[in-house]
Amino acid sequence: MIASRVGLIARRQPLAASRLVSQSRATPLARQLVRSIQTESLPPSAATDILNAQRVKRPSSPHFTIYQPQITWLGSIANRMTGGVLSGGLYLFALAYLAGPVVGVPVDSAHVVDFVAGLPEWFKYTVKGALGMSFSFHSWNGIRHLLWDAGRCE
Repeated sequence: MIASRVGLIARRQPLAASRLVSQSRATPLARQLVRSIQTESLPPSAATDILNAQRVKRPSSPHFTIYQPQITWLGSIANRMTGGVLSGGLYLFALAYLAGPVVGVPVDSAHVVDFVAGLPEWFKYTVKGALGMSFSFHSWNGIRHLLWDAGRCE
């Protein structure tokens, strides 16, 4: 059984090959439809100039100007701003803590406590209030955004 199939396959392969060869030959009409393409090498600066010219002609993508202002924009923008301020402050303190010994400025807990104790009361309350409000606002709005993403609040 297997031997007969192998023999049958061996007989079919030359037929399939001859069909492929005859299909790949171009007809006289197809030979006349061939276009010749010319390319030109350009220096990188010329290619950049062409791309910049194309970019000028493209339409600009939609911006905020096409949308109707929403009240939720303000909360989202404030959430991003508080997150940026809080993370920026954390990074600045971490860099000061790491670079302090190298520069010669001690940033250990005893020196930080002494520095804060020397500040006026109104300044301490202002900074604590601003940090507390920013952290609370950012935390609650993060939860709000997670609920929106989950589809629980409309």
